[in-house]
Amino acid sequence: MNLTPKEIVTYLDRYVISQKDAKRTIALALRTRYRRMQLSQELQNEIMPKNILMIGSTGIGKTEISRRLAKMMKVPFIKVEASKYTEVGFVGRDVESMIRDLVVNAISIVKAEQEEANKSKIENYVLNKIVEKLLPPLPESASESKKEDYHKLLSSMEDKVNSGEMDNKIIELSIDKIHIEFNDTNLPPEMAKVQESFSKIFTTMNNEDNKKEESVKDAKELLKLEALSKLLDMTTIHNEALKRTEDGGIIFIDEIDKSAISAKSQGRNDPSKEGVQRDLLPIVEGSSVTTKYGVVNTDHILFIAAGAFHLTKPSDLIPELQGRFPLRVELESLTEETLYKILTQTENSLLKQYEALLSVEGLKVTFEDEAIKAIAKLAHRANEITEDIGARRLHTVLEKVLEHISFEADEHNGEEFIISSELVHEKLDTIVENDDLSRYIL
Repeated sequence: MNLTPKEIVTYLDRYVISQKDAKRTIALALRTRYRRMQLSQELQNEIMPKNILMIGSTGIGKTEISRRLAKMMKVPFIKVEASKYTEVGFVGRDVESMIRDLVVNAISIVKAEQEEANKSKIENYVLNKIVEKLLPPLPESASESKKEDYHKLLSSMEDKVNSGEMDNKIIELSIDKIHIEFNDTNLPPEMAKVQESFSKIFTTMNNEDNKKEESVKDAKELLKLEALSKLLDMTTIHNEALKRTEDGGIIFIDEIDKSAISAKSQGRNDPSKEGVQRDLLPIVEGSSVTTKYGVVNTDHILFIAAGAFHLTKPSDLIPELQGRFPLRVELESLTEETLYKILTQTENSLLKQYEALLSVEGLKVTFEDEAIKAIAKLAHRANEITEDIGARRLHTVLEKVLEHISFEADEHNGEEFIISSELVHEKLDTIVENDDLSRYIL
């Protein structure tokens, strides 16, 4: 969370080409959260997050920015689609379930941190349990020389277990019953608690013998779960997760335009759409949402909404919701040059992915620079004459270029295949220029 705006933008530049305004706006919003946390409690309560509305066509980086943020930030973060939700009273997910999803995400983050902090204790617990089964303890009456030999043997056995040498050895384990949490966030908290109570009752009633034979490799995983349930204080984890959700949670609402209704639309009074917007209002504005782990106040959760707004405009959202997203960012459409940079400059680009996939078959594929430019040009052209689907067009174009090579790859083990601009034009020119073909094939 302590990254500067420049560091956040630099990280995003590795995966998303162009869209500087969107990256800067999001970087500043994230930095503002860090700055707020350094202030007095009184001032913290006054400073509200500036929610962001990202506007732009499909395939230009809105979702990719959110996906990369999720990997980068060690804060509770979820991405949801507005089209998944319905107004209360209709069949479907209610908007409060996104807060419950965020809490579950926060718990998994805090739990992972606690697991890392207790790593050595967990490893020792697992090792001791397995070694105890492989090498039963000596009786108290054993002589000193036998005890000395036993300790040497014990040390040797620990090394063998750690190195994986004993992984195939079968041992008999007696595992404590582990309570499994139900995280169906679509259930109301009261029902979730009832479900949890029934689960505990059935676990207690089930008195069957817990002894089972497992390989040492599988036993390590089972004992790790047992160690976690004994060493981690779940109440403390839940409390910390609730605090992080309130102070640092981020919710990315994609497809927000699908809940807007155009003024020209006949279904202006569609309750399931306007109802979703009305239900979103209190959550985005700030309210208390009950979860099975406790009450979450949404005042300081940052909301980032995104939509293509092809059939509607941001002004088609209800005015109250528009006012809750004061920062507007319009993302640029992708040019031929941008598509070329996406193929050549992003980390783990599509070209690198295809090269790696075909190397599995022993086939080395090399793309000439002119071929990459031709792919970018034809993808851009296809976007112009049919629907503009942005960078996603590169997937269909590349798949068409490499289809025959990929299909016969197993017959060309050890060979090198160079993708030239001639090959690209041969495969794509006819399809791209023929409007009907490009609609159905690309």
